Amino acid sequence: MKRYAMIGLGGRSSFFYTALAKDFVKTSLIVGFCDTNQTRMNVANDHLAKLSYASAPIPTYKAVDFDKMIEDTKPDEVIITTMDQKPMTIDEVRCKAIIDAVERTGKKVRVTFNYRYAPHNTKVFELLGEGAIGQVNSIHFEWALNTSHGADYFRRWHRDKRNAGGLLVHKSTHHFDLINFWLRSSPVSVVAQGGLMFYGRENAEKRGVTEFYTRAHGSEVAKKDPFALHLEEHEQLRKMYLEAEHEDSYYRDQSVFGDGISIEDTMGVLVKYGNGAILTYSLIAYSPWEGFRAVFNGTKGRLELDVVEMSYVNSGGEQGAEGALEKCSITLRPLFEKPREIEVQGGLGGHGGGDPVLLNDLFGENVEEDRFGRAADHIDGARSILTGIAANKSLRTEGVVWVKDILDLKN
Repeated sequence: MKRYAMIGLGGRSSFFYTALAKDFVKTSLIVGFCDTNQTRMNVANDHLAKLSYASAPIPTYKAVDFDKMIEDTKPDEVIITTMDQKPMTIDEVRCKAIIDAVERTGKKVRVTFNYRYAPHNTKVFELLGEGAIGQVNSIHFEWALNTSHGADYFRRWHRDKRNAGGLLVHKSTHHFDLINFWLRSSPVSVVAQGGLMFYGRENAEKRGVTEFYTRAHGSEVAKKDPFALHLEEHEQLRKMYLEAEHEDSYYRDQSVFGDGISIEDTMGVLVKYGNGAILTYSLIAYSPWEGFRAVFNGTKGRLELDVVEMSYVNSGGEQGAEGALEKCSITLRPLFEKPREIEVQGGLGGHGGGDPVLLNDLFGENVEEDRFGRAADHIDGARSILTGIAANKSLRTEGVVWVKDILDLKN
């Protein structure tokens, strides 16, 4: 049985500790919680108590006592769900530090890219590997975040680019990893355009908005704003954030049309890969629908993936429904032949059905070797964020950025 400690008890953490307490008690034991905020650790322990988890309450440690937690609880592995937990890290300096630490200690880093495990994404990997469309020459990848999920990045700590590197690093790390995974290749050069074109006070004023507020809680103006998030109406959000503000003054419900937003909401990226393929990528955060489209053009035909996902707000509802499928289709269009629909099995659960498959791969009993090689390590994590880091540099310089000039993974 493996012993797990967790650092960071925000919205993403319950995905892991709930699974360990409900589905993987035979293989796993939670031994410690670590966070800057005691209230959020208490919320996690309350949740485990409701699940009748035998080891609850879990010992809690403030962030300054991380080393003490390791000494006291002796975990085999640490699950990191701090900000920013979605990419491995957010810049090349810290990325290099992680790579150096792995090489120095011989320890392993696992980056939990759940979208690799979604059955439709795995099927694309399989089809491309079988040569269904020959050599892949170009990919168009469009991701749409809607006015619920997309807007949420502009209410939270993500709105400050210093915290998360902007959506091209924070959110797009999943998307760029999928491209690396599908192509079995790495980015070589990047060009990007983008800006804050919808959210923020200045954009709202251009559209004629005259009433503004700083945060939704306690605001009469916010009651008329469909973009406002009312923490008191969501039990989990109320407990984790509204009732935890006295410790760190973190406001989860900031106005998406307020001042101080330094991230982009509209982005376009052109990427050249080591195998010669070209990617055109688009991301917007104010779409009327949630999902993505990926089109692959090859020497023998074309492969089209269309996905519509259920909308959500992080920690605002049932976590298993986050990114769950509404509909999905894969169409193969061989040259000089009729197109055909590709059947995909599974797809139940969060993030296109990838979440339960990932969790089993991480914590399950007698896990078989994955023939698709979906487990991502620190090098995969580096490759995914380097596309976004290069894109951010291109936004600043308005030029082509060579990935090896930022961090050369061959050295």
